[in-house]
Amino acid sequence: MTNQAHQSTVLRSLHVEERLARLSGLGDQLEAFSRTVDFEAFRPDLEKALAYSDRIKGGRPPFDPVLMFKILVIQTLNNLSDERTEYLINDRLSFMRFLGLGLSDRVPDAKTVWLFRERLTEAGAVQKLFERFDATLRNAGYLPMSGQILDATLVAAPKQRNTNAEKAALRAGRIPEDWQDKPSKLSHKDRHARWTLKFTKAKRQDDGTIPATDLAIPFFGYKSHVSIDRKFRFIRKWKTTDAAASDGARLREGLLDKTNTASSVWADTAYRSKANEDFMDKEGFVSKVHRKKPHLKPMPRHIQRSNAGKSVIRSRVEHVFADQKSQMGLFVRTVGITRATMRIGLANIVYNMRRFLFLERISAAA
Repeated sequence: MTNQAHQSTVLRSLHVEERLARLSGLGDQLEAFSRTVDFEAFRPDLEKALAYSDRIKGGRPPFDPVLMFKILVIQTLNNLSDERTEYLINDRLSFMRFLGLGLSDRVPDAKTVWLFRERLTEAGAVQKLFERFDATLRNAGYLPMSGQILDATLVAAPKQRNTNAEKAALRAGRIPEDWQDKPSKLSHKDRHARWTLKFTKAKRQDDGTIPATDLAIPFFGYKSHVSIDRKFRFIRKWKTTDAAASDGARLREGLLDKTNTASSVWADTAYRSKANEDFMDKEGFVSKVHRKKPHLKPMPRHIQRSNAGKSVIRSRVEHVFADQKSQMGLFVRTVGITRATMRIGLANIVYNMRRFLFLERISAAA
């Protein structure tokens, strides 16, 4: 290398350092992630999952698994497609710094990112990764405390254009006959997502009146069920189903966290049933679930007051879904519930990371 070329390289490096220092001063969220989250803690689970899903013998993957997992975190934080992820890693210095890449380093392409996520999906690794970070939270002193709050939210997926006969076959758990001989068509058809109705409050009309009935909007996709702890508002348990699945039945399917230091459980009326009340009583939980309005009768005043008090606490779970949808743009781009579970699971891990950063920042400032 000539002296002039060496000087040019040094100057370019200085310019990059100056730009990175400016990004730090402006508040680089990814830099905060690097300082606060120990991504190396995920390495054992990542390596185990990759070995399980990749049946071909032969050395380690060409890119470090922790680096690739960080790419999934970037994707989830910014709601990026694989192609857009590849472009922005090459384009943004903040992304490169987070990944530990230099300007001359090779960047994983979109296909590599897709294959990495597919291997983790096939291995069912997202739950292990979630539990790994939950253990990190507990070791940092963030134990599940003060009871727990349950709720669910709808997560949109690309709409499917199916005939009535095809819809009937899917609801019955069968593959439509016309699809069985067309592998390419079958791979693009989501057989697990379902249609449901999303109810929303009717808006005030021009004359100032409000319609007596709420609006019912058709919705296609999946449903994310979560249980958060009341104290720190971390997601502790979660589950993914199709959009038409009942909220209440999930309570008895491992959604309650028995490690919480308090036994109270808050949830809306969708979780109020005799089966759920009996289950919670048997398992040692104290129900704070909203009571339903009596059929064709006015709601008793004492129940109204009780529900209002419960709503103050229960509403905290809405902030979780608002963060995932407004900040992360939570949306299922993929086909099938296995991939949807991976997508929603990653969103839950990243939400907990963001919450961890927030609480650690408050603790440092105190």
